[in-house]
Amino acid sequence: MNKIKIKTGDNVKITAGNHKGSEGKVLKIVSDKSRLIVEGINMVKKHMKPSAQNPQGGIIEKEASIHISNVSLVTASGELTKVGYRMEENSKVRFSKKSNEVI
Repeated sequence: MNKIKIKTGDNVKITAGNHKGSEGKVLKIVSDKSRLIVEGINMVKKHMKPSAQNPQGGIIEKEASIHISNVSLVTASGELTKVGYRMEENSKVRFSKKSNEVI
């Protein structure tokens, strides 16, 4: 199992599958399955039973997870990059391997 270098709140671009080319913000990471949920990507319709939070029930649309290998991190300038780690002043920071800037 590889370390997941993408964090919640990062902007990512989909590199494979039906949603290839679209961008979004990471909402949640499911680390044990190496999957993540991206805002507005891979929307599915789900039949919901009436409950206290949703007394009406019905069909709702929500984001389904996508495998981490199908996404790539987007830098502030808009280019795709891999993530590296390095030590800076006694703290571990993530940096863009393409532009060498701290994320």
